[in-house]
Amino acid sequence: MDNLPDTLDWSLIPAFLAVADTGSLSAAARRLGTSQPTIGRQIKQLEDQVATPLFTRHPRGLVLSPAGRALLPAAHDMQTAARALSLTAAGQDQTLRGTVRLTASKIVAHYILPPIIAQIRRAEPQIAIDLVPSDSAENLLFREADIALRMFRSTQLDIVTRHLGDLPVAVFAARRYLDRHGRPETPEQMLTHSLIGYDRSDLILRGMRDLGYPATREWFAIRCDDQPTYFELVRAGCGLGFGQRHLIDRDPELEVIDLNLPIPGLPLWLAAPQATRHTPRIARIWDLLTRALPAVLS
Repeated sequence: MDNLPDTLDWSLIPAFLAVADTGSLSAAARRLGTSQPTIGRQIKQLEDQVATPLFTRHPRGLVLSPAGRALLPAAHDMQTAARALSLTAAGQDQTLRGTVRLTASKIVAHYILPPIIAQIRRAEPQIAIDLVPSDSAENLLFREADIALRMFRSTQLDIVTRHLGDLPVAVFAARRYLDRHGRPETPEQMLTHSLIGYDRSDLILRGMRDLGYPATREWFAIRCDDQPTYFELVRAGCGLGFGQRHLIDRDPELEVIDLNLPIPGLPLWLAAPQATRHTPRIARIWDLLTRALPAVLS
């Protein structure tokens, strides 16, 4: 594999990397938004060009052959270089018209961003918005998004960040639940209620432990990681939960439970690749978000 042919078609590398990562043609096709036969043809073309099989079939799917494993580091390097080239090219666009891809957590995308995006569209109708609700961290350097709203500060190099403030968090429940089961007045009384927690995420567990309560997964009668669903479970009267204060306050069916607990807020960060941060349309959306979002932090 040291002497790759000069005629190697670099456009086949994404298919190779997708199959290497997912272990199947069908999963690679879903990732790349194409068909399984197309991925299969691209892998065959690449294997013909390097004159050796890159994958072997196993009961669990496709596994890299020795030659495929040897090619993998160079393929990753090519992918990184191509994305850097794409970012640099995108950063040269000086027009305000175009599309900005914005990613945020599901609950922020669901409950906070729609009215803000409506304001943005009124101010800049020539800029289209792709909104990507996701609780996973989209890789900005891979052009998965132009701007990210995150609950943590990005540690990636070449990413520009801005801390907008902290979203206040409170214990809350549906009024009808509290009317039936009573309103706890102390943290100890809270623990006698049905609690709604997270499933795989340990965010609530760590928060309670930081406050001195040895919380375990079994403390929670219902567990769900999807934030909009979590919010609706509390709203339906399933028990007590933890949520963003501004969402609770605007819903007359919900009630904040004041237990005098020093619950830390959720930090809200804007992030964008340095290479494209000052592209006019991205800079404009960044500025409009910076102006609009602090209102939800108060």
